[in-house]
Amino acid sequence: MIDDFNPQPVRRHVAVEPPSPKIRYDESPASVDPDVDDTDDEPTEQISEAQAPEPSEDILEIQQADDGIDHQPDTPSPKPRRQWKWRPTKKQLAISIPVVLVILTTGSAAAWVQTHKGVKATPSTTKTIVKKKPAPIVITSTLTGLPVADASVNQRPVTGVMVENSPDARPQSGLDQAGVVFEAIAEGGITRFLTLFQDSQPDYIGPVRSARPYYVQWCMGFDCSLAHVGGSPEALDDIKSWGVKDLDQFANGGSYQRINSRYAPHNVYTNITQLNQLESSKGFGASSFTGFPRKKDSPYQSPNVGTKVTGKINEAATHDSRTPAATIDMNISGYYYNTHYDYDTTTNSYKRSEGGAPHLSQHKDGSKVQIQPKVVVVMVMQYGLEADDHHSQYNVIGTGDAFVFQDGTATKGTWVKNDANSQITFADQDGKPIPFNAGQTWLTALSGADQVTFK
Repeated sequence: MIDDFNPQPVRRHVAVEPPSPKIRYDESPASVDPDVDDTDDEPTEQISEAQAPEPSEDILEIQQADDGIDHQPDTPSPKPRRQWKWRPTKKQLAISIPVVLVILTTGSAAAWVQTHKGVKATPSTTKTIVKKKPAPIVITSTLTGLPVADASVNQRPVTGVMVENSPDARPQSGLDQAGVVFEAIAEGGITRFLTLFQDSQPDYIGPVRSARPYYVQWCMGFDCSLAHVGGSPEALDDIKSWGVKDLDQFANGGSYQRINSRYAPHNVYTNITQLNQLESSKGFGASSFTGFPRKKDSPYQSPNVGTKVTGKINEAATHDSRTPAATIDMNISGYYYNTHYDYDTTTNSYKRSEGGAPHLSQHKDGSKVQIQPKVVVVMVMQYGLEADDHHSQYNVIGTGDAFVFQDGTATKGTWVKNDANSQITFADQDGKPIPFNAGQTWLTALSGADQVTFK
């Protein structure tokens, strides 16, 4: 190596044996076996000292470094490092060039296949990772348990509407779209309904009638607003004293209409849009309540088809603790108000009849559908008359027996309502909450367990 700052070394004509062709320059000389005969490489020739060619400058540099003589006394320089340079033989070139070409060709082809045909270059070592799509988030109604478009539905107020059930009021409107319905006697054996709406928005509800204290207390468990046309004296006093969200037609006539096809008092109708606007104007916002626990449908499969169990819970069931209930009959107050239900396996619901005929709900366009709740509940509670011997009275605060009908089965348990503002709850005979199927829940108050039969 030439140093620009040092004088050139003096060449001495010394015969130096050139490096043996057998030495591999990628190894140190000490590691070369002199006995190995590399007969496949270039042939070697024996050259005498006289015939030896003049050594190159590189060799002189190495030799000068090795002979221990200081050739540059005036300007010391660092000891140069040995530089081993690999010079491939013709045979090595002949072997390595095709190998390199094969590697390059294979890599290019694999890349092309992977890019253009989606085939992986090394399928034996590449694992296919399939990412699972996240499960869709299902938002359900707090009132019914049914899927809803978004969570804002549960921010709507729960709206209660008192609906009449005299023969002159039939067919009613909006009953098939109510999320929860409470049924009890108003007076003279005539039943009446408290219908609750939140996720559904029917445009035709009625006939709207007066309120009673027990309907008001059921309504309060859902923190609902109450639409009604007056009420019994006790009920009107209770609405004020209990701080109920009042939507009385007497004070808010613009949110109700009287239709011409029926005569008073069976002709007052409304709709959820009008009632929601009225609630908004009064500052009645989202309802704060605990909905019924819900579950998935699980229709009963009985191995003993045709077995009848009437009016009692079947304790002998071995594969399923539930008791089959294909039909339900409730003796409420008389022929026109007694109800009957037939279990429909197709929809896993109960088709309702009363007065010996299917109970229909009529839409605004005149079409009619049979009411068929997913869950039917009987609440056994004390019943009597108010001091006027005219209006009904139920002890809805406390506890009592209950029968829950769903999935074609009956489950006996208890109901509990601790106070007017608390929600009514249902538990089985072990004290565990009874979850309901999603959909309409229809609850009927009876004065005795013997008033309900099923088979």
